[in-house]
Amino acid sequence: MATVLYDDGTHKCVAFTTLVEGEGVQANQFAIIDSGDGVLLDPGGNLTYKNLLAEMATYFLPSHTRYIFASHQDPDIVASVNGWLLITDAKVLIAAEWERFLPHFCSKGMTKGRLIPIPAEGMNVDLGQSNLQIVPAHYLHTVGNFQIYDPISKILFSGDVGASIVTGEEAAGHVVDFQEHLEKNSVYGFHRRYMSSRNACKYWVNMVRQLDIECMVPQHGAHYKGKEMVNTFLDWFENLECGVDLITQDDFKA
Repeated sequence: MATVLYDDGTHKCVAFTTLVEGEGVQANQFAIIDSGDGVLLDPGGNLTYKNLLAEMATYFLPSHTRYIFASHQDPDIVASVNGWLLITDAKVLIAAEWERFLPHFCSKGMTKGRLIPIPAEGMNVDLGQSNLQIVPAHYLHTVGNFQIYDPISKILFSGDVGASIVTGEEAAGHVVDFQEHLEKNSVYGFHRRYMSSRNACKYWVNMVRQLDIECMVPQHGAHYKGKEMVNTFLDWFENLECGVDLITQDDFKA
């Protein structure tokens, strides 16, 4: 079952949290719909493709998919892109750094004229009668990494930032006790290992604090609902030692 994160009758945000079947890591897929037009965020790979296609049709027609947004290049993000290019006229939004890598997921010639490279500073895109803001999250966890902020729903779709390791059913809900969530659901370990550095975390937090966010929804795990919970996460994340901050010579042994 999909989770409707926001719905005002014209504009809707939907999360699909239970579509990964088998051994793959739990991953969330998202759709933003405005005036009948839709964008799919991080639609995943072959483990999710058929199920997502069936589920999204409840909310908008596949033929009205205007964009496929890939926050970065990982297979759980966008390995199914060939299928979406086959059945829709959608353009793919992906970092300029990954524009030439994406065709490796596709049949020859499939991406020609279909890719929109996102510049390093981000960009805005129109969807229906709304406008979505693509914001940078570089090195969190990869170079050329982006997120979508939706100013109507006030949701930040945060990619791997805020991710946790839970079941698909648990991912449909929101965090209630932050400290328990941090300790129980691999949040601390994941972010220390996958995020690149404290500087990247701090600069990202400084940017995000300028946005009016009511909900932060990562690509893995449960979401952070309400300004208080979002700020609790930001307070924790901005000074996190992670990635290259933790490297020692012991990590490099022949």
